[in-house]
Amino acid sequence: MTLGPMPDARTVDDPPSPDGATGTGRRVPLAPVASVGAGTALIGLHAWQYGSWLIDDAAITFAYARSFAEGLGSVVQPGAEPVEGFSNPTWLLLLVLGRVVGLFDHGTLFGVPDYVLYPKLLALLCCAGILTACHRAARRVLSRPWLVPLVVGALLAAIPSFVIWSFSGLENALYALILVGLAVLLFRAVLDGRLLTPRVAVAAGVLAALAALTRPEGLIYAGAYPLVVLGNLSRATVRRSVRHVLVSTAAFGVPVGGYLAWRLVRFGQVLASPSVAKGQDLPTLHDLARPGELVNYLGAPAALLVMAVLGIALARAPWWRGGLYALLVPLGLAVTAYAVLEGDWMRQFRFATPVWVLGALAATLATAEVWRRARTRNRAWLTAGLVAVLLPSSAGFAHAAERFRGDPNISACYVADRFGRVFNGYADILGLDHASLLLPDLGGTAMTSDLRLVDMAGLTHDGFTGFARDKDRAGQRDYVYEVLEPTFIHVREPWSSGTGIGLDPRLAEHYHPIHFDIYQHGPHGDWVRKEAVRTPELLAEVRDHAHRTTTWIEQRAGVNPLRDCGPTLRRGQTTPSEPVPDRPGRAPLPEDAFPEAFSE
Repeated sequence: MTLGPMPDARTVDDPPSPDGATGTGRRVPLAPVASVGAGTALIGLHAWQYGSWLIDDAAITFAYARSFAEGLGSVVQPGAEPVEGFSNPTWLLLLVLGRVVGLFDHGTLFGVPDYVLYPKLLALLCCAGILTACHRAARRVLSRPWLVPLVVGALLAAIPSFVIWSFSGLENALYALILVGLAVLLFRAVLDGRLLTPRVAVAAGVLAALAALTRPEGLIYAGAYPLVVLGNLSRATVRRSVRHVLVSTAAFGVPVGGYLAWRLVRFGQVLASPSVAKGQDLPTLHDLARPGELVNYLGAPAALLVMAVLGIALARAPWWRGGLYALLVPLGLAVTAYAVLEGDWMRQFRFATPVWVLGALAATLATAEVWRRARTRNRAWLTAGLVAVLLPSSAGFAHAAERFRGDPNISACYVADRFGRVFNGYADILGLDHASLLLPDLGGTAMTSDLRLVDMAGLTHDGFTGFARDKDRAGQRDYVYEVLEPTFIHVREPWSSGTGIGLDPRLAEHYHPIHFDIYQHGPHGDWVRKEAVRTPELLAEVRDHAHRTTTWIEQRAGVNPLRDCGPTLRRGQTTPSEPVPDRPGRAPLPEDAFPEAFSE
């Protein structure tokens, strides 16, 4: 992707105008709308390439949204123990509202399942909001601000990491919108001389609070307003600065503190269960090098050019340099947050969304300033440099997008079919009314399963949360086989060897294999507790059902990984059996084939 000439900036001596409007803006009132619309359309076109794919973690929030809308409270399914198994309350609230008004988790909208369409439309609206905020920043310093949303939209549309996770069903797009709103608020406040006013202080605190209630690491943005105030501090403004920083901190602390108080009273812990289970530790020196991953993803030449342009723009001291500094503060916090977070198993840098958005806005404005000041020859060099670095980056992005489309991270629809509907079928064949299921993939399962679910990852089950945090493998195994004794167990790598549950000899002692294979040197498949199977004939029937249905689902997952899950996701649904091709696939093994080697 290449960029044409950047919009001219105002002259270095131009003072800020009260409302940021320009003569050009008045003559072409539709230009900003068209620019925001075009940029949003570019992002939407890229998102279209991923079809109906939703990450399974998003369906965990979907399940909680259903429970809250049904008046069940903070439970992942009816009858479950209350656990705060979500860490994105603001996104959860939008889903609950959608369900209450009939736009989410009811059926289809325009022929598309609403559990797919509603969160993706919310994401698209958030992207439009992001580009609108970019225009608000640009109109304050540029004579043709309507070009900025188009440029930023094109840049974001080219980055698979941004598009994939913004439209994954997770809260990324909302999180990015809140943070760019905070950055633009500070940018304009500095340029308008309104930084030390109650309205800006309160607004900055509230936006930081919303960020903290959208993602756990959003707490870091409580420092955005104080840092910008510190960067503009003078001897004459010390008292006012302290007063307004305290006001902003209070505006942040009231909603966040209120939510924390509710958590402590309701669950008796400071952090949500997902944060506890993931065992977030203090960062090490090695962690601080993690932003280098983003440099490699963007491309080292592109990253160097962005840093060079930002440095030149700051060094040449435009009258809006203070505003640029105000933009760089949230960007720096976003990079810091990415560095200190525990590494994520999902591909395409799920936690980097704010970096892409804030970086694209800051780089676009800085490039406009460098372009305005450059002579004709230097503009030619700048254009050549942009083309030289953006072309290889675009090629890398295209390759990353193609790979992800062919093999995305585990989808909610695969999980709904493979673990929700399949195990419902197992229970129906065996005539079990109050069965339980231990497994590591919960989202789609919680939307479709009638079984009592036990989350092996510890995100929604208190019993496993502490074991996951402490990495207590022996405790996990004893808890499963001596306390829980679940009716069904599904294990796969890395959970089989990572927890030792699949390697424990008690699995073979107390469970029949239903659908079983050896994968990555560990057991992989479905088991049922022996005492839950009344006759050998029922065991043979459930194994035959698994051979037909489960094999078909797993083969289908590789053929069409971007599909939806059908018109609705409802508890108790089962998957109809489908014929298996002539090749045997992964037929269930006889019980005596269970390998004794998998015992510790």
